[in-house]
Amino acid sequence: MFGKAILALVFFFLLFISYSIFIGTVDLRSYFFPILPSQANVRAPCSIESSPLSVYMYDLPRRFNVGMLNRRWKFDGVPVTGSNLPKWPENSGLKKQHSVEYWMMASLLYEGGGNEAAEAVRVLDPELADAFFVPFFSSLSFNTHGHNMTDPDTELDRQLQIDILKYLRKSKYWQRSAGRDHIIPMHHPNAFRFLREQVNASILIVADFGRYPKSMSNLRKDVVAPYVHVVDAFTDDSSPDPFNSRTTLLFFMGRTVRKDEGVIRAKLAKILVGYDDVHYEQSLANGETIKASSHGMRSSKFCLHPAGDTPSSCRLFDAIVSHCVPVIVSDKIELPYEDEIDYSQFSIFFSVKEALEPENMVNQLRQVTRKRWMEMWRLLKNVSHHYEFQYPPKKEDAINMIWRQVKHKLPSAQLAVHRSRRLKIPDWWSRR
Repeated sequence: MFGKAILALVFFFLLFISYSIFIGTVDLRSYFFPILPSQANVRAPCSIESSPLSVYMYDLPRRFNVGMLNRRWKFDGVPVTGSNLPKWPENSGLKKQHSVEYWMMASLLYEGGGNEAAEAVRVLDPELADAFFVPFFSSLSFNTHGHNMTDPDTELDRQLQIDILKYLRKSKYWQRSAGRDHIIPMHHPNAFRFLREQVNASILIVADFGRYPKSMSNLRKDVVAPYVHVVDAFTDDSSPDPFNSRTTLLFFMGRTVRKDEGVIRAKLAKILVGYDDVHYEQSLANGETIKASSHGMRSSKFCLHPAGDTPSSCRLFDAIVSHCVPVIVSDKIELPYEDEIDYSQFSIFFSVKEALEPENMVNQLRQVTRKRWMEMWRLLKNVSHHYEFQYPPKKEDAINMIWRQVKHKLPSAQLAVHRSRRLKIPDWWSRR
């Protein structure tokens, strides 16, 4: 009797399983073959992680971009292409450090081979675009037209900002997303300074957030990009004993009088005096001092990076490509690619309070062992290519790393676009 009951239960169980498989409610593959892929492999609308970002670049008149590289050039109406793109001027001085906008535009214009690892590719049909790039050189515009803030030429910078906004507002793609899926470089702290609040929904390419309220620019939507280094990269750093051959413990060369958080530079000048192996020098940037700074960094174990007028400066990236371990002094700095790169592995950080404690910083640097310093030096050599801006672009160089960061920001931009199309009260979430 008991045996018959068992057989009946087994029979009904098998009957239930067979019926479930027949009507499709049970998929035995998920139990017995969990690593097999599902047959329904649906591609996401914007598969930004598995393929290059498709970017539509607005075809702006040259006065908005490369026309500012040389004001004597005539605007002949010929579109800028990879073949006629002018080179970045070698004698541009410190304008080079904020030239991220130029290299982003150049990467989209590149038409040659060997760029299979590109993180972004240009599409000529805006309907196929994941994102939209606005090639307005706002940093160069500030440096060219309004650098001293009071020059009458500043009005030219303002007018370019007015004109680019008029241009964008006529675009149905700008209107469709309110600019949320548009990428606008603003690397100089004063770039787009007259009308920047009118493009604050876009993905901004910035150096840091020192002069932006968090309602305008923040890590959730914007990309922190490195400065373009002004010293030459240390490509032949092959010393058999770099720890002992770099005789200077700590090196700094630059302006010591700065605004805002940068007032720490003058205070550090007093604290770091009297050490034989610490080089702390006031200087203005020119061809000779840049060469001297390059030599000093290559001869030093640690390179000091205190805040400037904003939390970041080009000096950090000069140190990285010189393989000089950065000593970063700031309470507010944000760093490029930090979701992919752990700066604590090859840099040393001090808060402003810690740095201003007499002897504290120098004593801690002296305690870094040769083994630890060599580890950081090797890591610097391994990551330095991520800070190289070049044309043609190369795999995982600075531009491709920046485009990858843009890809990371797009899902939240798309979320905002989709929500805006159906919400009756757009800001209800922030009112909670």
